[in-house]
Amino acid sequence: MAQQPVASELSKSPTTKTKPLYRLPVRFYGYQLFALVVLAVLFTWLSRDETLDRAISGFWYDAATHHFPLQHNALLDLLNHRLAKYFTIALAAVTLLYGAFRRNAQLVTAALLMGLGTLVVGVLKSASHHSCPWDLVEYGGKAMSYPLFGSTPADSGPGRCFPGGHASSGFMVMGLFFAFWRERPRLAWACVIAGAVIGLAMGYGQVMRGAHFFSHNLWAGWWVWFSQVVAYGLISAWFAKE
Repeated sequence: MAQQPVASELSKSPTTKTKPLYRLPVRFYGYQLFALVVLAVLFTWLSRDETLDRAISGFWYDAATHHFPLQHNALLDLLNHRLAKYFTIALAAVTLLYGAFRRNAQLVTAALLMGLGTLVVGVLKSASHHSCPWDLVEYGGKAMSYPLFGSTPADSGPGRCFPGGHASSGFMVMGLFFAFWRERPRLAWACVIAGAVIGLAMGYGQVMRGAHFFSHNLWAGWWVWFSQVVAYGLISAWFAKE
């Protein structure tokens, strides 16, 4: 009889709740496939002759001095190239740690997808022969430029500038979509919009410095979202509950 109150108290004590993964509807992947194909065609068209890229980059290039005046701007480097990147990395780290602490598989997976997006872009960028604008002959450098699917010239320069690696640090915020879709779909899509805006803003800061063409950032966003959608589909198919 003396043990009954103890058992009663234990039965009332709070237990740690876990949030498992859930599969997204098949129609979601159908919509995403359609949207990704449309965007790929659009971005390819915009990149076909670099007309848009040169028009945007030309606005920030000083032909008289043959350089980008904001290339070494301390304030732009601090706000966009450093603090913005540190903020998104910290956001991913907090999401991962909090998700692990709360045993929330949705948050943990979202954080891993954020890292995956930047990793995919980093690998593609490291293998690219496209050089950054400030390395090109047209902007005071020595490297030759070429269209997205054009043949690589012998003097293509240092390369490693496509897609936009810095912009991917902003686009990776879109991965939070997969943490909130089931319970808070509006917040989930807000994360996608926020990630797209942050990625474009961070990428445009690099355009202003002459570090990237605008299309490099568009493709960075495409690859981040593509990798996140595909990875979540594979992970949830293996681990998720219906």
